[in-house]
Amino acid sequence: MRTKITLLIALMFGLNFGFAQNTEECMTKLSLMSEASKAKNYEAAYQPFMDLRKDCPKYNKAIYVYGEKILNHYIDKAADADKLAYVKDLLSMYDERLVHFESQTKVGDMISDKAQLMYKYKTELGLSNEEVYNTFDKAYTTDLKTFKNPKALYTYFSLMVDLFDAGKKTDQELFDKYDDVVDKIETEIKNSSEGLNKLIAKEEAGTALTKKDKQYKKYYESSLKVFDQIVGSVDSKLGDRANCQNLVPLYQKDYEANKDNAVWLQRAMNKLYEKGCKSDPMFVKILNQKNTIEPNADTSYYLYVITGEQRYLDQTMQLETDPIKKAKLTKKIGLDFYKSGSYGKARQYFQQALSLNPSDKKPHEYISRSYAASANSCGDTNFNKRAVFWLAATEARKAGNTALANSYQAKAPTKSEIFSAGNAGQTIKIGCWIGRSVTVPSL
Repeated sequence: MRTKITLLIALMFGLNFGFAQNTEECMTKLSLMSEASKAKNYEAAYQPFMDLRKDCPKYNKAIYVYGEKILNHYIDKAADADKLAYVKDLLSMYDERLVHFESQTKVGDMISDKAQLMYKYKTELGLSNEEVYNTFDKAYTTDLKTFKNPKALYTYFSLMVDLFDAGKKTDQELFDKYDDVVDKIETEIKNSSEGLNKLIAKEEAGTALTKKDKQYKKYYESSLKVFDQIVGSVDSKLGDRANCQNLVPLYQKDYEANKDNAVWLQRAMNKLYEKGCKSDPMFVKILNQKNTIEPNADTSYYLYVITGEQRYLDQTMQLETDPIKKAKLTKKIGLDFYKSGSYGKARQYFQQALSLNPSDKKPHEYISRSYAASANSCGDTNFNKRAVFWLAATEARKAGNTALANSYQAKAPTKSEIFSAGNAGQTIKIGCWIGRSVTVPSL
């Protein structure tokens, strides 16, 4: 009996010693990998990383965080003959991280990174568009909250269009995915806008931004710029596949099955309006149905567009209470007036949009273009007409559109013309709907 107990103690001691030794080795290799990675010496970090994956895969999430950087370094630097092996290893590592650290991983973000890598090396890996699309779709359906990389969202939709063109996706699947991706982009724009607006309000109140605030401000501004570009890219990719000729028959076919589905009605109504189908009876039918079962600010605005009745426009402003959504709707109203040449009315709504959402500078650009379009009719002399372009340039700068600002500045009076007119530093009042003053630059 004593012999058995002695053997058992010896065995337990041996296991504990082995475990402790293994833990110590893992800690040492983790330290070697992380320190080398921080110094961007990925060659020195590679072997400890590979050992950790093999011997201590559950030891620390940092194995996979640094591992991604290490393998991306090797993918970038490897000769073409060796590159694919590292690509495949990175794809495997993404799967390993999910196995060992799923609860500590932004799953949607990581799967979309994996899908983007698959897309980049699709030909070399022998993958079809459908296989890559399905990986993006897994990111979307598994963890939409963290699937927010702008490039990945665009690629996801781009693949849907390619599959549609190949006859592998239906019209409805294409339009639904368009709405899915645009909704996600708008969510991210809303989140960044709200964050940036708080910092803008803090600055305007005279409070200095902290170092962390400045970092967030830079992040929010960058995010808004990128997502604004992605929205345009998604629309361009969709192209004329969503036109009245395609949309109307589709919605006619599916109307009865979806007439009590508020989401379907909302998306169909928005799409028909955006694509210029608002004069089609199908748009009116869907609009009235949506207004019957679930009226909102959009239905009120569309009813105003159709009827021209001011009460619907007033109702639109009353129904929308979310500042970011209200700013977007207000900008849409301003755009409609802008497109019809009602620049004074358009500016009113653009200014309202700016006050609701200061982080969206686009209304400044439309005000700028409105001034430029009215220069010839709002000045009483040739000099004063061209002085309007100073106003236009100022608004373009507020919009962050340097190229537009420079083009308008070039159309304003030159220094020699100011000298000839003898009015440097004087204030010029601009008439008609503009109703603004501009100071002639000093020489």
